[in-house]
Amino acid sequence: MTTRQVIAPVHPWRRAALVALLLGEAMNLLDATVVQVAAPAIHADLGGAVSDVQWFTTAYTLPFAVLLVTGGRLGDIAGRRRLFVLGVTGFTAASVACALAPTVGALIGFRAVQGAAAAVIIPQTIGLIKAMFSGAEVSRALGGIGPVMGLAAVCGPVLGGVLTHADLFGSSWRAVFLVNVPVALVVLALSSRLPEDRAPSRPTLDVTGTVLAMTGTGLLVFPLIGADVAQLPGRSWCVVAAGLAVLAGFAVHQRRVAAAGRSPLVEPSLFAHRGFPAALVASAAFFAVTNGLMTVVVLQLQLGLGIGVLKSGLSLAPWSVGLAVASWAAGAHLVRRYGRRVMYAGLGVLLAGLLGAVVAYDSASPATYPRPLLPALAAVGLGAGLFAPAFFTLALAPLRPQEIGSAAGLLNAVQQLGATLGVAVLGSVYLDTAGPGGPEASLPAAQAAFWAAAGLVGVSLVASGGMGGARKKAAG
Repeated sequence: MTTRQVIAPVHPWRRAALVALLLGEAMNLLDATVVQVAAPAIHADLGGAVSDVQWFTTAYTLPFAVLLVTGGRLGDIAGRRRLFVLGVTGFTAASVACALAPTVGALIGFRAVQGAAAAVIIPQTIGLIKAMFSGAEVSRALGGIGPVMGLAAVCGPVLGGVLTHADLFGSSWRAVFLVNVPVALVVLALSSRLPEDRAPSRPTLDVTGTVLAMTGTGLLVFPLIGADVAQLPGRSWCVVAAGLAVLAGFAVHQRRVAAAGRSPLVEPSLFAHRGFPAALVASAAFFAVTNGLMTVVVLQLQLGLGIGVLKSGLSLAPWSVGLAVASWAAGAHLVRRYGRRVMYAGLGVLLAGLLGAVVAYDSASPATYPRPLLPALAAVGLGAGLFAPAFFTLALAPLRPQEIGSAAGLLNAVQQLGATLGVAVLGSVYLDTAGPGGPEASLPAAQAAFWAAAGLVGVSLVASGGMGGARKKAAG
């Protein structure tokens, strides 16, 4: 008796549907960076405390980080196409609300809604791609995500500066949110081509775990926004300690959920791999550096030196271009040939760029544009672009197939959490050191933030070394 091989039918509209998914990815990743350049203009218009500039970014990345894994679970349960459309619709509505926000508090609240909607959209992409494509087409379709992320990284800061400076129809900074609307409408129009897809066996939704994760990370981040990180008052340290205690309770809860045979938010078996916790630390420290310093550069140029939004946005172009070029080179050629050495080389180049920025600030005049900063920022981008593809390849290589989805979701969540902490900590180092001192104080304040970032690179370097010898074999 012969057994016939059943081949899944190829989705006829898969190309148009893939465009919808990639545009959804780009829209959400772009929104994490496009606001950073416009943030000082938003503060000048709406008023409020200077520390609110940090909240314009963190209010987005914090719910994005915490709800990513839950967003993936909701897609498994209710259907990935349905959640994708719901997320894009919510993201569009929140973008319009951000553009119309009359106060700082309203804008921060709507940014949090945007982040939550992004956490619903992003996890559906890989599952829907696998539902539409088969064989070698799956790898080619998934390969489109990397360039889209790189393009979003390149365009975000520059687009934020250009749109705010253009002041289209008197919209000023509000255009950075309205630009999402036409993109989202295209995504929604194409989303009718997406197939519905869900997990064959529905997991349970870990509501308690989600609440614990949100509470713990919120308590951890909140005291750091706008605070003197070196001299936190005792009350703030108590809040931070409470956040760490809640996260420890979250870890215990996850083990109990797994032991009871239910679906935990995070797969506990991941931590049986010797190097995975080290990979999480390395990721958090690295993305804290890259996202936090982007905010510091913008603050120093716009608030410190009074440079316009367009010029400050274009000042980040060398960083973005370096990131895009190095990411392509590492992903296409270098990682396959040199393995984990690319990761260490990336951190080395990144550190050299940070030290170059410190020298550039030291030699700059308080009242003039720091031109030597541009090559240093290009080196920072090159280092970041070398590190990221090598890191993710090595972090996921030794895991079992059933662990890949949970590990990728957790790494993405930690990436966003690191970005949140970076904006909070490095932004606070700059703002506290600069104070009301004007241009003369902005240069040493930026130097202090870059020195703090260099320390975080050291943390990432040590943690990367602890990712385990098994990854050496996997990289090879």
